[in-house]
Amino acid sequence: MSVENAYQILYSAALIVIAVLIGAVMVRSIIGPRVTDRILSVNMIGTLVISCILVLSMFLDENYLVDVALIYSMISFVSVLMLASIYLPSKSRRAAFNPMAFEEARKEKAEKKAEKGDQ
Repeated sequence: MSVENAYQILYSAALIVIAVLIGAVMVRSIIGPRVTDRILSVNMIGTLVISCILVLSMFLDENYLVDVALIYSMISFVSVLMLASIYLPSKSRRAAFNPMAFEEARKEKAEKKAEKGDQ
């Protein structure tokens, strides 16, 4: 067995493993009970597709596929940001998890009640 055959077997095995992982993550994105699970699954699928393109680039010895992988990574990043901005809670709801913000909001409500009581 030559070195080239060994590399072809290695690349083929890597592509098969990545394909299996993409299938597993796809199942998780369908099953995922929360929106955050689905967003993370989409991000993971994008990462696995990028790695698949890179392994394919090495397997076929085509350098332009690296550029395709870079463009795909930028598109994947922007798509995950858009999904996160649409489906994750707004800042006002996340502020409740910050103890200082919660305390400030409580004081503001108390001040508003006091102002209404004075009128």
